[in-house]
Amino acid sequence: MDIKRFETGPRMSGAVVHNGTVYLAGQVGQAGSDVTEQTKQALAEVDRLLALAGTDKTRILSAQIWLADMVDFPKMNAVWDAWVPQGHTPARATGESKLATPDYLVEVIVVAAL
Repeated sequence: MDIKRFETGPRMSGAVVHNGTVYLAGQVGQAGSDVTEQTKQALAEVDRLLALAGTDKTRILSAQIWLADMVDFPKMNAVWDAWVPQGHTPARATGESKLATPDYLVEVIVVAAL
């Protein structure tokens, strides 16, 4: 089976497609903005990468969301709930973790079908 890589750099690819499945790297928003804005930006990147790979958010199978602080869970969920298509909600897990830099408040990782 072929493997397609999108936006490949020296450390990682933005998206990888194999056997009808799209795997996205973790997406973050602009460092320094609040969790609401960072979530909107991260989800916009998810949309963009899924389109680049030939699919969309209605085909997301699973999502992992990492928050720097679970106190932001309701704010992140408000953005997520407005973004995710009802009837197409994926399996999802959310946890708290130190992210790549203290300026990042949320990171979104998804796996989708083509």
